[in-house]
Amino acid sequence: MKTPPKPARTGKDTPAMHATASRNIHIGRELAQARPAPPTAGPEPELDRVVGFLGELMVEIDTSLDPNTPNPHLSMILNLLRGHLEGRLVSPSSLVASSGVPYATAMRRLAEIQAAGLVEQRPRTRTGKSFSLHPSALLLDRFKQLSDRIDRIATAAFAGPGAAEGARDYYFGGSYQPGTAMIPPPRALPQPVKMPGGLRILVHSDPTFMVMENLKRHFEQIIGADIQQRAFSIDRLRIEALRNAERPKSRYDLIAVDLPWVGEFVRSGVIRPLPEIMDVSRLDPADFHTAGWRAAHWNGVPYGVPSQTTPELMFFRKDWFAAEGLEPPSTTDQVIEAARHFHDPRHGRYGVAWNAARGTALGHTFMMTCAAFGQPIVDLPKHAGGYDADQIEGRALRPTLDTDRALAAADYLMTLMEFSPPDILSMSWYERVRPYAAGKVAMAYGYTLLAPYFELDETCPAHGNTGYLPHPHGPKGRPIAPVGGYVLCVPSNLAEDRIEDTVESLVAFTSPAAQKVYAQNGSRTAPRYSVGADPEVRRLSPIFETVDQMSWRDELQFWPRPPIPQISDIIHICGHELHDMLRGLVTPREALARVQARAEATMTTTDT
Repeated sequence: MKTPPKPARTGKDTPAMHATASRNIHIGRELAQARPAPPTAGPEPELDRVVGFLGELMVEIDTSLDPNTPNPHLSMILNLLRGHLEGRLVSPSSLVASSGVPYATAMRRLAEIQAAGLVEQRPRTRTGKSFSLHPSALLLDRFKQLSDRIDRIATAAFAGPGAAEGARDYYFGGSYQPGTAMIPPPRALPQPVKMPGGLRILVHSDPTFMVMENLKRHFEQIIGADIQQRAFSIDRLRIEALRNAERPKSRYDLIAVDLPWVGEFVRSGVIRPLPEIMDVSRLDPADFHTAGWRAAHWNGVPYGVPSQTTPELMFFRKDWFAAEGLEPPSTTDQVIEAARHFHDPRHGRYGVAWNAARGTALGHTFMMTCAAFGQPIVDLPKHAGGYDADQIEGRALRPTLDTDRALAAADYLMTLMEFSPPDILSMSWYERVRPYAAGKVAMAYGYTLLAPYFELDETCPAHGNTGYLPHPHGPKGRPIAPVGGYVLCVPSNLAEDRIEDTVESLVAFTSPAAQKVYAQNGSRTAPRYSVGADPEVRRLSPIFETVDQMSWRDELQFWPRPPIPQISDIIHICGHELHDMLRGLVTPREALARVQARAEATMTTTDT
């Protein structure tokens, strides 16, 4: 057996993933010690850098050269942009004070900026006598273009000949290629939302939603109201959403819904159909990844807006595979072969990590493994892309968990046990990524939202050495990337007087500009094509381009976890019965027979 190449030791077994939970978050599990520390970048790093540079340059010029003439237009614009980026309200008086010219002159210059359409004002009181100032979409767009040019000029002037050559390539490269337009920063809403107690959101305690929490102040500036975000683990999130639906009035304006729950939540009356409360075309549906947008529907009607589309992929150590001359695994047989090759427990190295913890974690794993062998968990009709999970309402579906392909999937998991870490039976979402990030595992199944654990930590052996693949497939399967993630939905019992402002906030939070900000601050989920194609986003991680390509190849699929109303019960059944199989208490055939019988009983007691 060959020993895989040993990466440089860092003195740590796990990445630096310590962050303090915000006072507005109530985490349903010990995630504060398990999520990556928030990046230090601001909401728009490139723009923020240029704004700071110009401000410091103006100070140097004003204090070093005499005589000189102040530039009140630029001074006020920089102050306005700085306030927007920092999530700080800017009043007319503070903007005038930053101009560097007498009051009367500054007021005239401010009026000129407003007349040019560069500044918007938003009332802060009901009378409208007090208002705050915000950069308009026109100013943000123009200054973003200016920032790119300044960055290019400065690089060419001060970074040497090689950089200058790269700057000249700008004219003939990505900036003029179709589909690579840069998305400007999010703009403040023209009218602040008026919601007593602020906007209240129920979310999952994962890295993407934690990025949103870290940017809370910035988005409070955008919508003009306080934001209270409450986060739970996946099982507790579902329980809290169902409990909230029983209340006379919803405690939350928006709730995050896992894609497989959509059918259950629609049937139970938990969420509202979007067409009843908004013009859906405002969301630009064609910009969302097809599978993520389709998964937000029930019976052809959209019930939520994709907040994060995060396929589960195969992470693998590119450097290990290259050093051993192995091809990345595209089939389940190749996964086993590679896992056997790298598995070396005596040196603390293991072949593969995956979700094998009892309950929800293993239940999800089995469903997606069945899909890799070409088997949905219910008898969905076939179509060109695999199976049709769009039109489930009215169909008499039957579980298909005791078939030859399901047995092949179960046997595959039993084989993976031989080349997994010793604590595999307790590994779930985060636990499987930790040993991979720490350089102890050659391959790991993981959602893209977990990639920040090693992509944002330069001390991790897996940092910069990770490749991403769709799920390796079985003999009768095809490459697929099962789509995970959450849609933001409006609760059915939300008070009517909060709906209009909730919709405005929903549009703002899921816009391309907002999604780009999430990516720039650590998220590795991008539900929109435009965000994945943004040059600044693509420079952050290979994940964005990889997922876009998978979507174009129709590899992103949501049928592996079909949104049938009984899905949560079936996940629970699979996760418990198959855990006994992995422990050796029952054979794969016995486990699948039990799963099939219990799933049939569950589906026949409710109207599918």
